[in-house]
Amino acid sequence: MRAYKGDGFGDRLGTAADARKAALAKFRAKPGPDDPAVRERQAARQMIVAAREVRHAERKAAGEAELARRAAERAARDGEAARQAAERAVRDAEEAAREVALEAERKKARDARYAARKARR
Repeated sequence: MRAYKGDGFGDRLGTAADARKAALAKFRAKPGPDDPAVRERQAARQMIVAAREVRHAERKAAGEAELARRAAERAARDGEAARQAAERAVRDAEEAAREVALEAERKKARDARYAARKARR
């Protein structure tokens, strides 16, 4: 068997030159910026971008509306809780006033009993 004899320097130079020519031909074959197909693709991309911006704005508006709704619900809940707390405070104050009045009546009755005992002696 013979040993593999690699490409020589001249062969490699030729291969590199052919590759450069192919890349240049490929670049020249591409359509320019004023080509109708390029303009059509660019217009399609711009439409996609505009649609995306519209969807983004709609989502943002929906999110802000949801935040406003939640804030209104929270305010309503807080108002209801404040109303209930005020009612509880009024009930507690009335109960404390009744308790003070009842305690005063008990003290009055106790003092009367004490006075009656003293009067009997």
